[in-house]
Amino acid sequence: MNHAITIGVTDLSFHRITASLVRHTLIDMGFEVQRIFSPHQENFEKLTSGEIDILCSAWLPSSHGIYKANVEAVQPLIELGLHYKPYALWGVPNYIPSEDVAEISDLLKPHVIEKMAKDIQGINPGAGITRFSLKMMEQYGLNSAGYRFHTGTEEDCFTAFEQAVSNKQWLIVPLWKPQFLHHTFKIRALSEPKGLLGSIDKAVLLLRQDRKNLFTKNQLAKLDALRFSNAIIAELDYQVSRDGQDIDIVTRNWLNQQ
Repeated sequence: MNHAITIGVTDLSFHRITASLVRHTLIDMGFEVQRIFSPHQENFEKLTSGEIDILCSAWLPSSHGIYKANVEAVQPLIELGLHYKPYALWGVPNYIPSEDVAEISDLLKPHVIEKMAKDIQGINPGAGITRFSLKMMEQYGLNSAGYRFHTGTEEDCFTAFEQAVSNKQWLIVPLWKPQFLHHTFKIRALSEPKGLLGSIDKAVLLLRQDRKNLFTKNQLAKLDALRFSNAIIAELDYQVSRDGQDIDIVTRNWLNQQ
């Protein structure tokens, strides 16, 4: 009898890519797999309640460490795999000269304030990049300089960037790697010496300890051996998010080529 596994997927495009790769791996092991898509914090809450067995993917320690700690106050967890090494960044299109804007404090230069779009479009409130960005707005005095940070959907963030680039406008994008914009655009990360954007994380599966017995030792080893990369996830993300290809076909084709 095949066991059923429920994967909680943080509902952003690159997390959906990784979860699709994991889903194929589990199906190939003989599992029946269901995916539940939720925002960041809600995904971890479902891991706590047991509504999901596995969460894909947790960024540790910076972005999601606080959420993992909340789960582990109730339920021990097992980390599996190293899907990629994500990190948060504030970036600008590379047509903005680096001598004008190379680090966050350069956004306060009078001639940069004059040219730079004041609206900084982020994603949902529970994302690590959003928490980090709000601290940066305050600690660098960007609010006082007229900049405004807005939360929204990932499409709000990405289309604002694409539209600005099509008009060669100056703007800041609060972003991360991996993400499909990096597959087609040259985005220069700004130096941030205060360390407010966190560290380079590791992206992993989180399995509830009490669901470990659903797997054999070899199956757990196979999940722990999963290795992707920022570039791979960004490329597959682009194929789905901008080329409009079917996510499970894209990820299956990639796996078949390995």
